[in-house]
Amino acid sequence: MGNLEGAYIFPHPPILVPEIGEGRELEAKNTLDACKSAAAAIAEKKPATIIVVTPHGPVFQDYIFMSSELTLNGDFENFGAPDVKFSFGNNNDFVNRISKKARDEGIYAGGLEISLVKKYKIPQSLDHGTLVPLYFICKKHAQFKLVHISVAGYSNLELYRFGMCVGESIKESGEKVIFIASGDLSHKLTHDAPYGFSPRASEFDNKIKDNVENNNVRQIVEMDEGLCESAGECGHKSFIIMYGALDGYELKSRVLSYEGPFGVGYMVAEIIPGLKNRKRELYNILKESEKNKFHKIKENEDVHVKLARSALETYVKHGKSMALPGDLPHNITNNQAGTFVSIKKHGHLRGCIGTTRPTCGNIAEEIIQNAISAGTRDPRFAPVSEDELEGLVYSVDVLKESEPVDSIDKLDASRYGVIVRKGGRTGLLLPNLEGVDTPEQQISIALKKAGIHKDESYKIERFEVIRHK
Repeated sequence: MGNLEGAYIFPHPPILVPEIGEGRELEAKNTLDACKSAAAAIAEKKPATIIVVTPHGPVFQDYIFMSSELTLNGDFENFGAPDVKFSFGNNNDFVNRISKKARDEGIYAGGLEISLVKKYKIPQSLDHGTLVPLYFICKKHAQFKLVHISVAGYSNLELYRFGMCVGESIKESGEKVIFIASGDLSHKLTHDAPYGFSPRASEFDNKIKDNVENNNVRQIVEMDEGLCESAGECGHKSFIIMYGALDGYELKSRVLSYEGPFGVGYMVAEIIPGLKNRKRELYNILKESEKNKFHKIKENEDVHVKLARSALETYVKHGKSMALPGDLPHNITNNQAGTFVSIKKHGHLRGCIGTTRPTCGNIAEEIIQNAISAGTRDPRFAPVSEDELEGLVYSVDVLKESEPVDSIDKLDASRYGVIVRKGGRTGLLLPNLEGVDTPEQQISIALKKAGIHKDESYKIERFEVIRHK
């Protein structure tokens, strides 16, 4: 019987690697020392296999990618250190076992056919989210096989269940295994941080740190999606899969270091499993909690959102637009306005289509048409399938008339949406979006959507919305 000897959270900034940092790694000395300490602890356990879950490998919405090549290679050429190279034997027995267990649970995971890899130009080399932790580990212990797993757009509950499949596979392996959850915390701790500043960044980091130290796994899995978005983090999904692999164990945890150089939160932590005396207990709690959450969401939807949900569900199930209900309030049957319908799945955008000005006879008809378009005609996404409908969350924005502005100072990201125009090119961004905190961010995103370069002359309009959830 195999054994999970320990799980470790590693950050992955390439600057930690001395050949890349060239001295700047010392600006994160606490992290550097903690990575070395964790690597030494791992070496003492002499694992035969190391599993790494990374947010920077190939990421898909409904498929967990697992490298399936016989040999896994990577280097730091993209970071100016091409001579720092790695090569690991892949533990394909593990990959196949995990993949089968996951599929039995309705979670699709595994490798990709070489034709798909070439068609979509999917990188085959190991990513820096994997290589940075392994750089330190290989200094102490290099005789192991690797299992390389990427995160995916599955719900937190499904990611946790996938982690349980990993844990079950470890038990059946007959090997000593170490689990590495690769991920940085917030990227918005300071005004010169990579993604700008968010006042919620330190809130996210503190919650992750405290919950890891105190083994509050449920709080980590159920962490507010808006908080994760605002923080600009990249480790949360890795951590959830890790805790799924630790499901049922008594845990002894310690944070080896936390600091925020360069405006990014770096945490190194060690989680050692003890006795396993529970099975699926937390998973069942999480599953019931998610069920209740969606029930409450639907219960609290107002008439605009209920109409959007009914419109898309009718179209997906029956292939036609719904008839206008006869019991709608007069304010949406007797008035016209542009509307936007936004659809989210697992906290991530699943579709968003709208009209800046009315194109239908009334607001209700506008909502119906835009809900169908958001779910089936957004070019960024595949059409919504029937089995997805139950887990979708909708919002409806009814737009007020836009007005021109002559200065970015007259914008407010929480109050006003923006429209940028140049000739026939137009870009629009709604107000009060998660992760968009400043007018500068709004304008930048709207310009990209319109295909307008920031140095071109363009016109700006602002508008308000009435948001319905």
